[in-house]
Amino acid sequence: MKKSVFFLTLIFLVTIIFGHSFLNAQEIEGRGYEFLKKAVAQISEENIAGTIKSLQAFKTRNLLSEQKSDTFGIGAARRWLIKEFQKIPGLEVVDDGYFLPAQGQRMVRDTELHNVVAVKKGKAAKERIIIVNAHYDTIAVSRDGRFHYDDVNTEAPGANDDASGVAALLEMARIIAPRETEATIHFIAFSGEEQGLVGSTLYARKMKEQGRKVEAVLAMDMIGNIKAGNGYIDSTRVRVFSDDPSDSPSRELARYVRKVAEQVVPSFEVSLIFRADRFGRGGDHTPFVQEGFAGIRFTEARENYSIQHTPQDTIENLSVSYVMDITRVVLASVLSLACAPETPAVTGQRGAPLLGRGRGYDAELRWNWEGDREKIAGFKVYVRDTKSPFWERYYFAGKGDSFLLENVSIDDLTFGLSVLGMNGLESPVSTYRMPPRRRVEYNFRELK
Repeated sequence: MKKSVFFLTLIFLVTIIFGHSFLNAQEIEGRGYEFLKKAVAQISEENIAGTIKSLQAFKTRNLLSEQKSDTFGIGAARRWLIKEFQKIPGLEVVDDGYFLPAQGQRMVRDTELHNVVAVKKGKAAKERIIIVNAHYDTIAVSRDGRFHYDDVNTEAPGANDDASGVAALLEMARIIAPRETEATIHFIAFSGEEQGLVGSTLYARKMKEQGRKVEAVLAMDMIGNIKAGNGYIDSTRVRVFSDDPSDSPSRELARYVRKVAEQVVPSFEVSLIFRADRFGRGGDHTPFVQEGFAGIRFTEARENYSIQHTPQDTIENLSVSYVMDITRVVLASVLSLACAPETPAVTGQRGAPLLGRGRGYDAELRWNWEGDREKIAGFKVYVRDTKSPFWERYYFAGKGDSFLLENVSIDDLTFGLSVLGMNGLESPVSTYRMPPRRRVEYNFRELK
């Protein structure tokens, strides 16, 4: 009873202070989540299982395997994937190919590498790109239990690693392609992941060199296993890895996914892991992070190392329903990102945060946003303790360009800003980051 009275009193006070803006914003957000729930409800178990079975039927998808067969090897898998994406109206399908001479310890001979890219164009006048990806190549240890990169005949069905991610990718493309989005989405099946993230490295470098505005990269790799080699079963959560520091764009993207999932898929937990990836391991989000883009990795809660990279990695040893749960989380996140307004800029032309001490003792936040303000409900100012992993509260700031928090120290808290569209979908939070101090060199002479 006391909690109900407190909540009603809080709503009353908020309404008096902000008019009806705060309550209207919550109502608008509710419409956005309903839109995402309807999309998520279209995910088909039959489609996901069918994709996994089709990919494992090629026996191996090793980067160095057969290119010309129609039934065996990576070439056959690539052509099948291209045809599947081409069946989806509204996608431009690109064979992103490269020639790679023999190099290093894993690329033991000359080969071709082909990423399969399906582009769904957004309607925003200024291009914004969301990349969601998985890898379709595979590898398996040889009979002696070791990796021999010239052994392309050992079966490597790769149902979990990573046909599960590719199945989710195709299903998301089918559901999202007919919908209108602001941002452009690149659905990418990378190759050469098992040789050292080769395909994603080349694509990330291309995006950087072309000056493309990549707002977010979401990688799915091994999203089907629920039973660890020690027998432990975990089928109710997904791990999401994001790189340091605490206020990095990648970390903020992970927080965004968690927030969306809590509303759209509340029965399934998004477990944020605050590190770049698993110890000693890597994923196709990493090259994008290294190029300065925000990137995160989705992977199963428990891995089974006795099945990974072996001929036993088949659909019989994974859970299709678990793949569906993770697909729901990623689909809702991608669609929300693609339909939300562009993230506001919280730095000036020289890169300094637009955060100051109003009157000396207040927190004065300013921002730049060039979009159509008729299409937004307003801006949201987020606040958290510097030690807190998640945002603790927010203030609805209307449609202006600044907001003042009286008697609040900018030294003791972390601040962020998002923009809420009238469609109920919200941008990721832009964090006011403390700029690093520049190293100063002095001319001097030691006295002796």
